[in-house]
Amino acid sequence: MAVRRTRLWIAVAVVAVLALAAAAWFTPVLAARTVEIDGAAAVSEDSVRELLEIPDGRSMLRLDTEAMARRVAALPKVRSVRVQRLFPSTVKVTVQERVPALYFDSPQGAHLVDAQGVEYAIEAPPIGVPKLITAHPAGADPVTEAAVTVVAALPPALTIQVNEVAARSISDIALNLKDGRTVLWGGANEVARKAAVVVVLLTREGTVFDVSSPNLVTVK
Repeated sequence: MAVRRTRLWIAVAVVAVLALAAAAWFTPVLAARTVEIDGAAAVSEDSVRELLEIPDGRSMLRLDTEAMARRVAALPKVRSVRVQRLFPSTVKVTVQERVPALYFDSPQGAHLVDAQGVEYAIEAPPIGVPKLITAHPAGADPVTEAAVTVVAALPPALTIQVNEVAARSISDIALNLKDGRTVLWGGANEVARKAAVVVVLLTREGTVFDVSSPNLVTVK
């Protein structure tokens, strides 16, 4: 009898667990009711919510968070996105937006390019973003990519001083500062070392600072 009772209780417990699982999976008991969005500024929260495509009453367990993230990440201004389930009923979306490293002008307007070399928007650049001057600017252009690499390596204290990035070739890049001084950077090699050297070099008197060869810098 004891064995039968034990088996009966086990069977009842299994049925109860299965019933709860079915309720959680197929019914609105664990439906997503709240969406939290962090990090969206240039991207509207409404556009993010629309791309999540969460059906009314859909259980949290049945939400495909990876598919949601892929849809939101397709927005040009989004660099990365993470979608999480926060039980019992919240979907949290963390957005990392693209930040312009520089921009270049065209008949269509200003093209914003981020630190990964992605050309992602045509709109007025934020204040302080350097302008790229080169023959054939484009996100996939090697000279543009070299210029982006240089700007991305600059310390913030120097970045805010840069007005224009003049790139004649991948090995001939110059930084035109807002105060009229010029930094001859050279190529996109040894960027960390050049960045460290130029910060000290700019404390000297002069108008042209050549760090194209960080082992032999000059000031004119």
